[in-house]
Amino acid sequence: MSITIGAERLTLDQLRTLATEHTPVVIAPAALDLLDQGAATVARIVEDGRTVYGVNTGFGLLANTRIDDADLETLQKNLVLSHACGVGAALAHQTVRLIMALKIASLTRGVSGVRRETVQLLAGMLNRGLVPLIPAKGSVGASGDLAPLAHLAAAMIGEPRQKVWFEDAWAPADVALEKAGLKPVVLAAKEGLALLNGTQCSTALALVGLFRAENLFRSALVTGAMSTDALKGSDAPFDARIHELRGQPGQIDTAAALRALMADSPIRDSHRDDCLKVQDPYSFRCQPQVMGAILDVMSAVARTLMIEANAATDNPLVFPESGDVLSGGNFHAEPVAFAADQLALCIAEIGSISERRTAILIDPKMSGLPAFLTSDPGLNSGFMIAQVTAAALASENKMLAHPAVVDTIPTSAGQEDHVSMATHGARRLGDMADNVANILAVELLAAAEGIEHHRPLTSSPPLEQALGQLRTVAAAIPTDRYFADHIQSAAEVIERGWLATLCPDDVALG
Repeated sequence: MSITIGAERLTLDQLRTLATEHTPVVIAPAALDLLDQGAATVARIVEDGRTVYGVNTGFGLLANTRIDDADLETLQKNLVLSHACGVGAALAHQTVRLIMALKIASLTRGVSGVRRETVQLLAGMLNRGLVPLIPAKGSVGASGDLAPLAHLAAAMIGEPRQKVWFEDAWAPADVALEKAGLKPVVLAAKEGLALLNGTQCSTALALVGLFRAENLFRSALVTGAMSTDALKGSDAPFDARIHELRGQPGQIDTAAALRALMADSPIRDSHRDDCLKVQDPYSFRCQPQVMGAILDVMSAVARTLMIEANAATDNPLVFPESGDVLSGGNFHAEPVAFAADQLALCIAEIGSISERRTAILIDPKMSGLPAFLTSDPGLNSGFMIAQVTAAALASENKMLAHPAVVDTIPTSAGQEDHVSMATHGARRLGDMADNVANILAVELLAAAEGIEHHRPLTSSPPLEQALGQLRTVAAAIPTDRYFADHIQSAAEVIERGWLATLCPDDVALG
């Protein structure tokens, strides 16, 4: 299977596939025609001797400097090399592949003035498994993700100092291209600028964060339902009538998912008529309200990022029908920055409410279970410090959730005086998701331990399936043992999406 780019807008499912699988891409024939028209428009500008920003001028504060026609190829190469200023660790391969696919999607709109062979090289690199090394840091999210995308462009021109991952090893870009049977491109007028301008790096990072958040969200509904049964909590707060009266769509869908997860639980049935509790703590009772609000925000984020993934975001933009070349600011990543900040809040809240449920489960006064979920408290500490670890990670995420978009710092001698900070706003989502995967892992272990204290009673079929999946990699912990391995194994169950598959599709983003 391959994904065609340029015929229709990429869907969220296609973007998810591009972010998680090494899927080949095909450029639609109609998109190749659009590329030809845009490139021809730029060629006519050069032939006619018109002065147009990005085609035959300097950049940024140097926009008023006219460049001779004989130097236009050198101008584009110099632009790429001078902007390849990234620092820090390399972005993950999956993120770089998604960046490449998004850049193809943007260029195939045909308004960037780029030749078809340039875009075909990018598709060829993606399909043959070439992954340029893109340092994670160095973009402020306007004027586009210049530094990260410059490293991508440097690979395309075969710059020897630019590293490319190919056949399980790093190699100089020129060597990697030759091994793959590809020729480096000599950039024509405007092509370097078109490759460097754009929000593809920040958008790719945000999309990867979104897809991880979606998995964590669905997994958290499973661990939350397990914790509720382990607590011998009530499913009455999930009654559809309550949520219909409020009308929030995410809340309605989340309550329905929790009802489905807990349906037919013998543990729940055992205390349905004689339970002495009046109400459960908020972290149990208010799951539809909290998680439903998160679902609504994530759905809005998904819409924003899907639009951005299909957008033309370089500058200037070429309009072949009129011959106009218009300078604007589509490279400003403010929509992505807001989306990343909203997503950071969602991820932090998923972890925060999960940690509170774990804290309740280990407290015998609140849960009715053995202290710290161990059969011999005192001699054994049980889940005491596992909950501390979850608390530490939840607190760290509070700091990481501080909005990035409210910050700005002038660049390019004041010409670019307001920037979005979208790129590091989106990049931090990975660290936050790592934290929440481990917070949920602790809850999963604790909830499983709590459920097994109610044996021979069982939980619902889907929750027993979740517990069974956990037990294939992590045994019960009735007495103290080395704990870190259990958290790691449980986190892998979550990261692989095993729990998410048990969650009803009503709470999928599409």
